[in-house]
Amino acid sequence: MDDHPGKSPDHLTINVTHRDDPVSEVTEVDAFASVRKYPSIVVRGPLFGLAEQRGGDRPRWRLMGELGTGFPQMARDDLNSHLWFKARDETEDPAVRRSLLAAVAQLETKPVNEVTADGVRYRVVRADEFARIGDDRLEPPRATDPDDDSWDLDAPDASRTEGFVVDHAAAVGLSEGIDRMGLLNLSYTADRFPKDVRADSRRALTTHPGVVLLPATFRVVERKELSWSMVTGQYSTPQGARRALVHHLTRPVPQLPDLPDMPELPEWMKVDEKEAALRERAAKKFTARRRPNELVLRGRRYEVVRVERMMRIGPDGPERPRPSDVDDYGPSQIHPLMDEHGNITHGS
Repeated sequence: MDDHPGKSPDHLTINVTHRDDPVSEVTEVDAFASVRKYPSIVVRGPLFGLAEQRGGDRPRWRLMGELGTGFPQMARDDLNSHLWFKARDETEDPAVRRSLLAAVAQLETKPVNEVTADGVRYRVVRADEFARIGDDRLEPPRATDPDDDSWDLDAPDASRTEGFVVDHAAAVGLSEGIDRMGLLNLSYTADRFPKDVRADSRRALTTHPGVVLLPATFRVVERKELSWSMVTGQYSTPQGARRALVHHLTRPVPQLPDLPDMPELPEWMKVDEKEAALRERAAKKFTARRRPNELVLRGRRYEVVRVERMMRIGPDGPERPRPSDVDDYGPSQIHPLMDEHGNITHGS
């Protein structure tokens, strides 16, 4: 029986289209080749961020930044700050300010994942981070991934996620359409995930049956005998991750004086002059190459890898955090009190 006569809802529609421009054709060929070489998927876990839906965008949502945290409460705190500063700096209308501050008050007292302020819906959204793997190796950057050649370690990372429109029915190429079809039934099944996490993951297949792929990001990982460990955060280009690796090697955290109850620094932070010189030489050789993706230092193998993120979509848009998504702490007051006229009361 057809539950959706006529046009299918947007969250169930994958619109595949053929693009005949040369760039799209090369990108499609590159994607198909990569998926054949790296056919399996390793799921790392959830990431959280913020999205907004304005009246003219309905039903689409727009991401407000990177999905850069592993905890929902950190995203709620980001929303708290966003709305507080918006109330302070972006309006002189008392009614608008009251609306914004009412949402802030909710976020200060309850772990809410959606608020509405000044006619805009704001939501804490969830995505799963994963990498492709083949022959026991994580997928490196693709030749067609956006990239640059700068080694300026202080260069900003220009986000490709901020402003991304979450539109399940938007036209995509053949390779992305096939990828999304293959991810529709992806859920957490490994025993390393707790029982409630696996149950929530299965439930999401029904409550949020659609899948949208966000722009790929890039990380540096350290290859170990049976696993990988993350060395850097996520970057919008492979070169951004390469610069982060050089920064990791040549600009380590400074040594701190011995103080009571101070935890011992991890080994990679303990850098004497000999070790610092070794790292400088390794970094110099690394930067002398064009777009390198591997560096071996003292038997430790660092790799630049391509990371993908999938967001599940339901009838009302992107998935919120799940009950089994854990937090280290709860909501609290982050900023001073403000009244509808913008007067701020600082604590004594």
